[in-house]
Amino acid sequence: MNVRKNDTVMVVSGNSLGKQGKVLKLFPDKGRLIIEGVNIVKRHSRPSQKNPQGGVVQKEAPIHLSNVMVVCPKCGKPTRVGHAPVTDTTSGKEKKMRVCRHCNEMF
Repeated sequence: MNVRKNDTVMVVSGNSLGKQGKVLKLFPDKGRLIIEGVNIVKRHSRPSQKNPQGGVVQKEAPIHLSNVMVVCPKCGKPTRVGHAPVTDTTSGKEKKMRVCRHCNEMF
């Protein structure tokens, strides 16, 4: 899974095409994620102690991972995520870092 929480992503297909938002929650077992302000659905709720008024509540619904691309923080373009080996200065071990395929910036 190349997308992580708090990444900025752009929707590349579906009803919310072209919208950008921050990743709020990931569901790796289902391959879905919730993006802030994207794929808004209406849910009808009955009056309860928690919500005495009841009514229609709008909230974000999960969207499939294949419908989004990570937006590079440097160049601002939606990009596929690459991985590059980087040597850690403290331990000397190699780690894989995520990189932009357009500008090779690490994020």
